[in-house]
Amino acid sequence: MAMASATPTRLPLISKHTSFYLTNCLPQTRFSHCTAIRPATNRFKCSAGGQTGFFTRLGRLIKEKAKSDVEKIFSGFSKTRDNLAVIDELLLYWNLADTDKVLDELEEALLVSDFGPRITIKIVESLRDDILAGKLKSGPDIKDALKNSVLDLLTKKGNKTELQLGYRKPAVVLIVGVNGGGKTTSLGKLAYRLKNEGAKILMAAGDTFRAAASDQLEIWAERTGCEIVVAEGEKAKASSVLSQAVKRGKEQGFHIVLCDTSGRLHTNYSLMEELVACKKAVGKVVNGAPNEILLVLDGTTGLNMLPQAREFNDVVGITGLILTKLDGSARGGCVVSVVDELGIPVKFVGVGEGLEDLQPFDAEAFVNAIFS
Repeated sequence: MAMASATPTRLPLISKHTSFYLTNCLPQTRFSHCTAIRPATNRFKCSAGGQTGFFTRLGRLIKEKAKSDVEKIFSGFSKTRDNLAVIDELLLYWNLADTDKVLDELEEALLVSDFGPRITIKIVESLRDDILAGKLKSGPDIKDALKNSVLDLLTKKGNKTELQLGYRKPAVVLIVGVNGGGKTTSLGKLAYRLKNEGAKILMAAGDTFRAAASDQLEIWAERTGCEIVVAEGEKAKASSVLSQAVKRGKEQGFHIVLCDTSGRLHTNYSLMEELVACKKAVGKVVNGAPNEILLVLDGTTGLNMLPQAREFNDVVGITGLILTKLDGSARGGCVVSVVDELGIPVKFVGVGEGLEDLQPFDAEAFVNAIFS
């Protein structure tokens, strides 16, 4: 989809007194240090008391979009689907006498696709019990039971796949993860999707550790036509940048503030503690913030993502997952494993390089994509 290029408004950190003067004494669109940005055209209006309705409709629109984009999910999981295609061959001429052999090979196919030992054994033994009980009498019956088993797990343990954005402006979304997982790219694509649905988005460049991080996020701000808050000094604290961004979002009526953070190894205690400071900082500006803490995980790492997810969850309380690079991996089963292990819902999956290839996760579309 072609999109208009816009120059982002770059909002540097400023002092409390200067902020008051600019906010109350000067027109908001005439900061000398800012460049103009073309305003977004909202698809629906929000009244002062109607933020709950806005965010509810936003979530519904994104969910509906996911159902209409099932082809992207289907193509994005092609490698995992190829791995699992052996299941159709196994079940084509299935008969009761071959049950143990067929189930052993089905178990191997699931493990190769990174479903994980625990969930694989659980699925296979459930199928075995139903076959021996006479509930499953044909290959298609077993295939349907397999799909239903995976779908049931995803919907029961990770059912809150929509963004939970609360009821007041601005909603705050914190994006966290290890180095190289795709945090900044995911934030940019998420901003693009939300802005297209009528939300006014402010980006916060909270990755103050990596030298090029702010520049990268500014490029995304320009591509998506969003405004951005960046640190002015090299030694700015991430918590200060995010706090100032949320204040700006609150003062200027932004719907959502998307906060980037520095990539960090889950084993680095001091950097993990910095995330706690960031979380507390935005919570002091907007009660209940952040509304979402989304952990970005590299899908090509498969089950190796689980220790990362556990540690981040223990430190800051992850509310949702973004699994990236799944189009380049045959390990799509890790989606099921991470939901089963942690009970944290997958909110988005990355299935390509394009702007629209960060897809809202839809459990039914996912199951149909890997078990076509």
